[in-house]
Amino acid sequence: MKGHAHYATSVAFSPDGKRLASASFDQTVKLWDAATGLESITLKGHTGWVTSVAFSPDGKRIASASYDKTVKLWDAATGHELLTLNGRSPFRSLAFSPDGKRLASTSYEHTVKVWDAATGQELLTLTGHTSGVNSVAFSLDGKRLASASDDQSVKVWDAATGDELLTLKGHTADVKSVAFSPDGKRLASAGGDKSIKLWDATTGQELLTLKGHAGGVTSVAFSPDGQRLASGSEGGPFGSGPFRPGEIKLWDARH
Repeated sequence: MKGHAHYATSVAFSPDGKRLASASFDQTVKLWDAATGLESITLKGHTGWVTSVAFSPDGKRIASASYDKTVKLWDAATGHELLTLNGRSPFRSLAFSPDGKRLASTSYEHTVKVWDAATGQELLTLTGHTSGVNSVAFSLDGKRLASASDDQSVKVWDAATGDELLTLKGHTADVKSVAFSPDGKRLASAGGDKSIKLWDATTGQELLTLKGHAGGVTSVAFSPDGQRLASGSEGGPFGSGPFRPGEIKLWDARH
């Protein structure tokens, strides 16, 4: 698939697996046929690079977050812009609630915001992180949110009230990504310290630390059955050292 004029920053499959959305430094979101690789729609409207893209659970809408301090919601069939949500600093990541009624966003202003995905009304602002927030994830039942931050912590929140439930500390560098296991009992976090950590999502107890990446770990995801974990890390070069490719690793998450 070719078409973006600059780096791709985020990709997401539609729930039925037939389409793929990609976000880019070129300020656009593109929709692709996942079987043929053909480009179907280009979504234009952002004035800064697009940092994250997500399909709604019903596949009818796409949300995109941008450095231009906006989140946009689009009709996934027509590409028509439905809503623009305005913030005070660049947005970093997005996640729809499992029922598609809410949208969570993170930004450089150290907060997580929860929005009404139909009206664009801001419902909650979650404060407590002391640096930019890189990643956000809903639990499968939609009752909790987890966020990962440059302040080296992961926080778990009540998604209805915004109350902070847990702060997970153990990483020694910025935390780039966070994901709930499908059963909601565990959290995985990916850190710039080259490690992945598994946590008890109820108590906050650290269960495992997975090491093996040569660079900072930027992304983590559970398999649908919760038995495996995928992680992706940074490549190089850094400084005067030799080129180091990025890595994707698969782990047994059952321990």
